[in-house]
Amino acid sequence: MHFACERDVLLKEIAIAQEIISSRNTLSILSNVLLSCQNNLLMIKATDLKVSFQTQIEVDIKTAGSITVFCDKLLGILRSLPEGELEIKLDDNLMVSIRPVFQKIDFNLKSVPSDKYPEIKEISDEAYFEFPQSDFLDMISKTLFAVSSDETRYFMNGVYLEKADSELIMVATDGRRLSYVSKKVDGSIPEFNGVIIPPKILHLIKKLAPGEGILSLAVADNNLFVRFNQHRVSSNLIDAQFPNYKRVIPEKQEHRLLIERESLQAALRRVSLLVEEKSRRIQLGIGPSNLIVNSSEGEIGSATEEVPCEYDGPEMTIAANYMYLLEPLRESTEEKIGVEFTEPDKAITLRPVPEKDYFHIVMPMQVG
Repeated sequence: MHFACERDVLLKEIAIAQEIISSRNTLSILSNVLLSCQNNLLMIKATDLKVSFQTQIEVDIKTAGSITVFCDKLLGILRSLPEGELEIKLDDNLMVSIRPVFQKIDFNLKSVPSDKYPEIKEISDEAYFEFPQSDFLDMISKTLFAVSSDETRYFMNGVYLEKADSELIMVATDGRRLSYVSKKVDGSIPEFNGVIIPPKILHLIKKLAPGEGILSLAVADNNLFVRFNQHRVSSNLIDAQFPNYKRVIPEKQEHRLLIERESLQAALRRVSLLVEEKSRRIQLGIGPSNLIVNSSEGEIGSATEEVPCEYDGPEMTIAANYMYLLEPLRESTEEKIGVEFTEPDKAITLRPVPEKDYFHIVMPMQVG
């Protein structure tokens, strides 16, 4: 194997490959990245056996071939080298030489034959359906923050994806809040049962996808497969039963408060400077034409802010974890938000105004 390429182009893809590789690999080969070149293309693959990544870049191939090298060391070498063209060559002793074309710098990195590398699952093109990148990224942003980090409740450790007629639906919950978003799909979607997607692949897609054009999705063999631009990523799915989320969505709320999203967001950020770290509790004093947000941090101090709003219902005080309100607001772009509720001890619904394809449910805390 012998090829030349631009250092910056290769560095970008190897950095992504290193993010895939787990620091707790039980197999040493999983710390390696696979490099395979032919037809003036270099294929780069990385996997931790759960999430896999593939990409390709254009290179000047002198001799085709494939090999695996320790990804972390390759990344460190590439970062240390100056910009410009690199030459990478494999010798008969399985040592990979990495050097800039026009400078007297030479690294030699031990390699492992590519036939030792785990096979990465792939499926046929017919299994994929197309979906706008911008819509998929929006769905990820609207739900990912609500995933549970409690590993004992692994059925909530991912984002639920299901097909309903001509829509894709994503839902995430940690048992105390729920985020829901749906998008219409132009064209047909292959039938599949609802699946739970681990956050790692969703974070990866969010980072790599530019948000323009189309991506292709497939759900098969307890895996999610995603293709966009030159990238292919896949992941095992969480093998569990997701909770029946429809049961916690209120059919009707008695009261509705309209408020400027940015004003509420700013008030929550300021008032949260003085909250109990463990509970993150703030109180919302709801009254005609104003919302009073207040917090208290033991003997340290307290904070109060009054925010104008549109409301003509009964006065009420609701307590909530401020992060459960702040995180949905960060992912919204609408000027106004509707806060819907019935009683202080029942679920709160956050909706954009005018209503769109998403909403958030927050369970309140005890007042006091």
